[in-house]
Amino acid sequence: MKLPKLKRYQKDFEYSYSFGVNPTLDLIKYRGEQVLKVLLKKEVSENDREDVNRIEEWCKENGVPVSFNERAIERIAYKENTYVIGIFKKYTEDLDPEGDHVVLVEPRNMGNVGTIIRTMKGFKFNDLALIGPSVDVFDPKVVRSTMGALFNIRFKYFNTIEEYMGEYGDHNMYTFMLKGKKSIKDVKFNTPFALVHGNESRGLDEKYLNIGESVVIPHSDDIDSLNLAMATGITIWESRR
Repeated sequence: MKLPKLKRYQKDFEYSYSFGVNPTLDLIKYRGEQVLKVLLKKEVSENDREDVNRIEEWCKENGVPVSFNERAIERIAYKENTYVIGIFKKYTEDLDPEGDHVVLVEPRNMGNVGTIIRTMKGFKFNDLALIGPSVDVFDPKVVRSTMGALFNIRFKYFNTIEEYMGEYGDHNMYTFMLKGKKSIKDVKFNTPFALVHGNESRGLDEKYLNIGESVVIPHSDDIDSLNLAMATGITIWESRR
């Protein structure tokens, strides 16, 4: 794949970027076959020097081009303290049909999705389904917010929840809603399962009351609802407990 002149990321690109040392280390560790090129700054912090050397060595061993190009980094990065950028080809992958899934319906906030992906890896969830119009997980802001965890999960987009269920119909569905019929404290999670959450502003609509088992996370009346990343973190932890 021939790279055009590098510029700020756009969704229609066939490639994306990992900004920073740690995300790029995870990129080469888990998705090394997708790496197209690595950009470096000549001057790096002492704390990062050893890891940058590891990235350079990996590139040499695997025939991946390395360029010391501070101007290109400054042109496409979002933060000044970016010493390394990995350029990688976008990829697709099916979910594990026997694994437990996190399912997000129309998530729109990149920070929330990044936090959820990182939390997933903390509790050994490896599969993420994104339903309907959703965040672009390849956006460098999402990649960076996952701290590289994106490269160590499988994810797949679906147009509708019905499309997801048609492919992974053996999964026990747990839909998390303010009108859920059962408290999360009383739920027994039977594997393989799917933890289904709605988006940040609307949650899940009422049709999800009739999909699998609807569940509520009890909280005080002092708030209307929980943040999506917080709610998903609770369900991930509770399902593993």
